[in-house]
Amino acid sequence: MGATAFDDILTALSGLDAKTREATLSQAALATRGMRWLPNPGPQALAYFSEADCLLFGGEPGGGKSQLILGLAFNEHKRSLIMRRQYGDLDRIVEDALKIHGSREGFNGSPPPKLRISEEQVINFAAAHRIGDEQSQMGKGRDLLGIDEATHFAESQIRFLMGWNRSEDPNQRVRTVLATNPPLSAEGLWVIKMFAPWLDPAYPNPAEPGELRWVISDPDGNDEWVDGPDGVERAGKEYRPTSRTYIPSSVDDNPEYADSDYKRQLEAMPEPFRSLLMGGFRTEFKDNPNQVIPTAWVTAAQARWTNLPPENVPMCALAADATGGGSDPMIVAMRHDGWFAPLVEIPAKDIPIEKLGQTAAGVVVANRRDQADVIVDMGGGYGTAMYGILKANGIEVAGYKGSEKYAGKTKDGKLGFYNTRSAALWRLREALDPGQPGGSTIMLPPDKVLTADLTAPTLDMEFNGIKIESKEKVCERLGRSTDRGDAVMMAWWKGRKAANMVGGFQGRRRVPVVIMGRTGGKKHG
Repeated sequence: MGATAFDDILTALSGLDAKTREATLSQAALATRGMRWLPNPGPQALAYFSEADCLLFGGEPGGGKSQLILGLAFNEHKRSLIMRRQYGDLDRIVEDALKIHGSREGFNGSPPPKLRISEEQVINFAAAHRIGDEQSQMGKGRDLLGIDEATHFAESQIRFLMGWNRSEDPNQRVRTVLATNPPLSAEGLWVIKMFAPWLDPAYPNPAEPGELRWVISDPDGNDEWVDGPDGVERAGKEYRPTSRTYIPSSVDDNPEYADSDYKRQLEAMPEPFRSLLMGGFRTEFKDNPNQVIPTAWVTAAQARWTNLPPENVPMCALAADATGGGSDPMIVAMRHDGWFAPLVEIPAKDIPIEKLGQTAAGVVVANRRDQADVIVDMGGGYGTAMYGILKANGIEVAGYKGSEKYAGKTKDGKLGFYNTRSAALWRLREALDPGQPGGSTIMLPPDKVLTADLTAPTLDMEFNGIKIESKEKVCERLGRSTDRGDAVMMAWWKGRKAANMVGGFQGRRRVPVVIMGRTGGKKHG
């Protein structure tokens, strides 16, 4: 029985005479025989019967997200894994599972909890609070992965967990359900990219709710949307597409809350949480109180962006965040004064480790224009070989080491910096500030990952000035590297700027700029 037939049966009950209603109920009872849980008509039923390999369900509170996962685990699957980010958040969903089960028979509440429904059917509950905790699920195959409040997880955790979905039974359906409200911080923005046809307003071919779209993912987690389920070949390797869809739901779709006070409670929530949770992935989240760059400043810079750089403005800087031969790609950011080109991403697998320096240097030369200044990230030593080759070929190149001490001050001359990374990101913040005279001229390409990278770092104050959260700690929180944001930051840190040149870029003559009590024409202007 499909979702449409299920809804037809339920809808038909209203307004029927007693005899017809009894016949309809008999039909429904026959069709749902053996089901320990029934979906509500509407989005929950559509989600229950969806054929997607990976389903995103929710977008607002109260739509029956957790219940959907439990219903599928009881009715449709043999081995299920249901997860929350923290163990303390599992209590309610475990209680609901026991209600559906009707007893505590077969339940083991010792962490991690487990409910054995029968010899062939089991539900495991687990959490992954820290990045890496998800690896405890390695090798534990299951045919249902249900993630409750998925945007609380890092993207790397979600993709790792999805990799262990399988079943030895060829007749057993295998699927992932990501049930979630919208993200409350930049760490959950991965969901926009992963379900771009439904959630990204800039996606060129938008999808309808419940529509299946097909995707292949490379080993680095980069998605490519393809036309259908047929296998495709990329770089000599065969990929089998999987299907995804998104089905929105809200408290209005849940009859269990129709006569309750829950909706009024949601509407009475303080801002910005009310708009965030009730906005269906369309609203901006609240910034952290000590966030370095406000999210609104980044999105405003992206709204100013145009497809082409300003006329007669050359490429001023090219920054390269090198790969270390692992899974992180090489990212190249190119800047024409305040305008940034779309970022260039070279997957790590396309850069041979034995020729890392030569290949990376070739990428820089291929993308460089107008004798732009080149900035190479030297942190970790990955950029050393590229730096040396570029220097040997007469290319002006500056090395960036975020951990180095820095003696400069903020634009107002009042505060110092803990290190170069702190100064570089703060300089970008100053340039993005809409309150400066004339406003900000920075134009960033629309890129949700870049937005998350730039808005994730937080700051503290030390005795020697502003200290910005280390890249290592930010990456640990996000579950991935912030290469895109770092490349943009470095491209602004060095290179020519129109404000430092008489007549703009027509005359190309630098004027001295006094920075932090000394003269410098190029370094930070």
